[in-house]
Amino acid sequence: MSILELKDVCYAYDSRAKVLDGLNYKFEKGKVYAIVGRSGAGKTTLLSLLSGLTSPTSGVILFDGKDVKTIDRYKYRSRHVGVVFQQFNLLPHLNAVENVELSMRASGKKIPDKRKIATELLEKVDLDDQLSKRRILKLSGGEQQRVAIARALSYDPDIILADEPTGNLDLNTQEEVIDIFNRLAHEENKCVILVSHSSEVAASVDEVYELASLRKSKRRKEAITGGQFI
Repeated sequence: MSILELKDVCYAYDSRAKVLDGLNYKFEKGKVYAIVGRSGAGKTTLLSLLSGLTSPTSGVILFDGKDVKTIDRYKYRSRHVGVVFQQFNLLPHLNAVENVELSMRASGKKIPDKRKIATELLEKVDLDDQLSKRRILKLSGGEQQRVAIARALSYDPDIILADEPTGNLDLNTQEEVIDIFNRLAHEENKCVILVSHSSEVAASVDEVYELASLRKSKRRKEAITGGQFI
């Protein structure tokens, strides 16, 4: 059964600037998905829709069978969806474990012994105790990405969304981060959705959805729609 589903989802900034047109996608727990496409195809916009930050112009997004528009949007974002941002969005004056703890407090969930759980989450993404106590600016890009993933896991969400999670990483680190996402899906039954332009990411996941930019022509606008797999 799908944890997330898009039914005829469209999004436009105004009546003349449609970005997404008639998307019908399904996302299940236990799988890793990649959303790929050229710049301007609407990948980041789709991520905003899936995270509940933006509502579709038309169509419906279902979370566990319920229209996202009808549920508590704050609870949806802070408890059911974990987001890994392209620029990490970590607080540089805190160390790694403190960044993860802060996310736990922000979720509003009652989580006992936050330090212990935060440390365990960092170990899960291959950061040892020494690294977990370092300030963010003392960590490499790959290590910061691992902290961002641990932070997204801090309140045990069903869905992990990641925006270009390997875009700033070297090839070896990229492979390690993709392996973390695969473990989260296949071993912990998370639904992982990665927005990426990387062919390496697309080759390493379970399902790929491709978006194409909406282009004007004399006859019509064309778009890849309706849950097409590649």
